[in-house]
Amino acid sequence: MKSIIVSVAVAAGLMVAGSAMADAPKEAGVCAACHNTGKSGGSVGPAWKDVAAKYKDDAKAVETLTANIKAGGHFGWKKAAPMPKNGSGPEANVPALAAYIMTLK
Repeated sequence: MKSIIVSVAVAAGLMVAGSAMADAPKEAGVCAACHNTGKSGGSVGPAWKDVAAKYKDDAKAVETLTANIKAGGHFGWKKAAPMPKNGSGPEANVPALAAYIMTLK
């Protein structure tokens, strides 16, 4: 039952994210259930453009985001729930996702 709920949430997130997700790495599909690429804020987590803006002056932004995605947490965002740990699977390419997020303006 849990996998069905997760699948529905991911599908809904992908529909909301729209074509902007087409350039994102495959790992972004799961993230789209809570985040979007726009600047209007995500459904649960912050919009990725807001994340990119927050870290734009961080010379190690990709490394910082990679660590944050893997660790999970709030990271100063005022959202109801913390982001869970992500990217622990052997095929997870979290650095590619972090680099993609930093391309958004």
